[in-house]
Amino acid sequence: MDDRSTDFSPTSLPIGIGSRGSGHPRAWVASGRHAVDLSEIAAFGLLNGIGCPEGCFTKPNLNEFLAAGPDVWCRFRNRLAEVLNDGALRRKLDGVTASQDDLVMCIPTLVGDYVDFYSSLHHATNLGRMFRPNAEPLLPNWRHIPIGYHGRTATLVPDQSTIRRPHGIRLIDNEPVFGPSTSLDFELEVGFVLGTGNNIGEPIAIDDAANHIYGICLVNDWSARDIQAFEYQPLGPFLGKSFATSVSPWVISMEALGPYRIPSPVQEPPVAQYLSTEQDWGLSLKLEVQLSSAKMRQDRTKPVVITTTRFDDMYWTPVQQLAHLTVNGAMSRTGDIFASGTVSGSIPGSEGSLIELTHRGTEPLNLPDGTERSFLLQGDRITMRGWADNGSSSIFIGQVSGTVT
Repeated sequence: MDDRSTDFSPTSLPIGIGSRGSGHPRAWVASGRHAVDLSEIAAFGLLNGIGCPEGCFTKPNLNEFLAAGPDVWCRFRNRLAEVLNDGALRRKLDGVTASQDDLVMCIPTLVGDYVDFYSSLHHATNLGRMFRPNAEPLLPNWRHIPIGYHGRTATLVPDQSTIRRPHGIRLIDNEPVFGPSTSLDFELEVGFVLGTGNNIGEPIAIDDAANHIYGICLVNDWSARDIQAFEYQPLGPFLGKSFATSVSPWVISMEALGPYRIPSPVQEPPVAQYLSTEQDWGLSLKLEVQLSSAKMRQDRTKPVVITTTRFDDMYWTPVQQLAHLTVNGAMSRTGDIFASGTVSGSIPGSEGSLIELTHRGTEPLNLPDGTERSFLLQGDRITMRGWADNGSSSIFIGQVSGTVT
């Protein structure tokens, strides 16, 4: 398969929630550029006997299915592969198959809690050098614990949403002034979808995390850098982050990503025992961000790729993030999402945000429409895409878009 393909391979079997026409949102499985109605597959009796809760695929989110646990997820995936690879059965499903372009997709789960981490060594170093030029770029705690903050689930938005430019207090000529952000940015992230959570007071052990994480999606944690700069000390992100976070519609299971797991990065100094595991939890992912201005779309100019990066050397792994998130007894729930934080690489052009790509706006990007970008302008559309890629095979993991308005 071409590693640039945006068709979902037969081995990925991503699931999501969408509606066709005036129909109600329900569960679908993507295959190629089409999708098959999972509620109809179940209605045909093709999922009998594997433990899926009755009627779970008619619901407007995947939570009931995910709560069934890892044994059911595995049997479901195996049965689904059998059904979709059987020519006779596949023909039987022609009437309940739709083009993905004909579906209106939703956020795939009912998200109770959203956490955003800060797990890229390169991103943290880049921002540290910008904000603390005469000091050590990494704060003393960064290599000891996965740094993160609790986000706002009410403003998680689905693919193809419009993103309203946020207002807040910014410093202008060293004076705090209320108004619209002029430093609107994106953040390229990978999200992890919880299949099963934990009870309050009962942490999730790192070596049990695989039984709790169902799969991945892509996340754009939109950021108003000027609002964030004024508010973030001493408590961190607030209005500069909480106005919108885009979530891709299709969830790729961790089982499908098995061939793309790689050794986790070496961590120095050694981490605490609750963050230590012998298992490989790195993920070999290739990610890119495209930008399309309103004028480019009007002129039918293709979007321009402004960054290409990899997830392979992310310093903190998803299982470390989940173990840390719950080690104090905090509760997590089915459908929750936690995100990696901005994914940035070590070379120019691999940074996962405009603040890094343009060196805080001082080195703007040149676009095909003849304009420059330090930060996002009205009508700009950001599209993030990703592939799991191990050098010998590649599968598309999805995309998410949003347009500034």
